[in-house]
Amino acid sequence: MKSAAMNKVELSPKEYKSEVTPVWCPGCGDYSVLNSTYIALSQLGLDPEQIVFVSGIGCSSRLPYFVDAYGMHTLHGRALPVAAGVKLANPDLEVIVTGGDGDGFSIGGGHVPHVARKNMDLSYIMMDNSVYGLTKSQASPTSELGFKTKTTPHGNFDNPINPIALAITYGATFVAQASFGKPKDTTEIIKAAIEHEGFSFVNIMSPCPSFNYLNTAAYYNKRVKPLPEDYTPDSRSKALEIAMGPEARDYMGIYFQERTPTYVERIQDIIKAQGGSPDYDIQKIADRFKV
Repeated sequence: MKSAAMNKVELSPKEYKSEVTPVWCPGCGDYSVLNSTYIALSQLGLDPEQIVFVSGIGCSSRLPYFVDAYGMHTLHGRALPVAAGVKLANPDLEVIVTGGDGDGFSIGGGHVPHVARKNMDLSYIMMDNSVYGLTKSQASPTSELGFKTKTTPHGNFDNPINPIALAITYGATFVAQASFGKPKDTTEIIKAAIEHEGFSFVNIMSPCPSFNYLNTAAYYNKRVKPLPEDYTPDSRSKALEIAMGPEARDYMGIYFQERTPTYVERIQDIIKAQGGSPDYDIQKIADRFKV
């Protein structure tokens, strides 16, 4: 079990901060997501030496710099395969992926279904601002129709993708949505995602005050609401029905969760079935192929 492999520590949220100061624009929703992450790590008692943050490219992908843990700032859209490699190399590590909607569902969109179907034990925290902010305003995969940017001066004419619906249909075993303006709720969702054994996907509404004039903080704070009180996240079809509804972007909470074998567990089962041990020495294996 994941919980058994992790060393529990008692650290305050401040003690998870690195010496690097965030450089996001004033009012960026990513500050709130980062603070919720600090609190979640503290409340879970995770040892910084057993945490690895992996990101791609973009404003939100700078997050690993700001956490006192191991981190990898990788290539555009390639955070998930790198994170999968880290998890396979050392399953005892807590691997958390961070990035934005452009990094995750544009150039990196082809990796999401495969990590989901394999049920890699990763937590993917996506900060969705519906714009490319780092490169100063271009339409992203979640930009609304009609949104004017430098690449769409006459208004965006591409239909926006639906991150929650995609994650559900791809086979993610934990799918949730949160908002920067509800930090306590966001903290609880991030905690649940990290504790979940399997692929966790969390889409967080995180406004870009510099380049997105549509999806503003006021816009989100007015619209977001919790999933219906009687809702239970135990049906993939029921989750998809809500995710495909007209208010899908407004509902916050855990859409779906189930416990199924992770990719590492399946590999370990094969090793055991062949009479081997999951506690193998990779160096001994490499030595067999020396020239």
